[in-house]
Amino acid sequence: TMILRYFYDDRLAQASYMVGCAKSSEALVIDPMRDITPYLAAAAKEGLRITHVTETHIHADFVSGSRELAAATGATIYLSDMGDADWKYTYATDPNVILVRDGDSWLVGNVRIEVIHTPGHTPGSMSFHLPAERLLLAGDTLFRGSIGRTDLWGGDFRAIERSIRERLYRLDGDTVVVTGHGPETDIGTEQRTNAFVRT
Repeated sequence: TMILRYFYDDRLAQASYMVGCAKSSEALVIDPMRDITPYLAAAAKEGLRITHVTETHIHADFVSGSRELAAATGATIYLSDMGDADWKYTYATDPNVILVRDGDSWLVGNVRIEVIHTPGHTPGSMSFHLPAERLLLAGDTLFRGSIGRTDLWGGDFRAIERSIRERLYRLDGDTVVVTGHGPETDIGTEQRTNAFVRT
């Protein structure tokens, strides 16, 4: 059974998530913020061990807590190896880091995490698909009725539109989409109503 927990920083308007496997007691934290206390507390409450940490993209709007969380828990960090040299993580050579590319996957207990490269917000942006759970962690790529910003350094409107249309819209329509900002949605709703993506 998958456990999904949502964290939100009102000051930054930034969401992060914890995905846990009840059977193995392992957990993954996606896009952790610098203050790691809420993740440690939530894992303890659920009886989970944080064994994996990842990020959907290199963030311009907040300082990531991935390294701090991994140091505190012994977790392995999974980072994007997509994008050009300007979009590589400076700590990618740390011994507890695994670089992942489009099509890669790993297990958090019995929960399979599949990597979908979704450039546009940044060149290395990734979304994480949990096929058995029909869940997509879209980061800053797809939102309810909107898409990620492309006006920042490295952003590309055509690329993000293509990522959504050709990659994310191929998922089952009832796949639930949770994002880095704003409410959840699902793939089918966005295919029908999202005016930012030409279908």
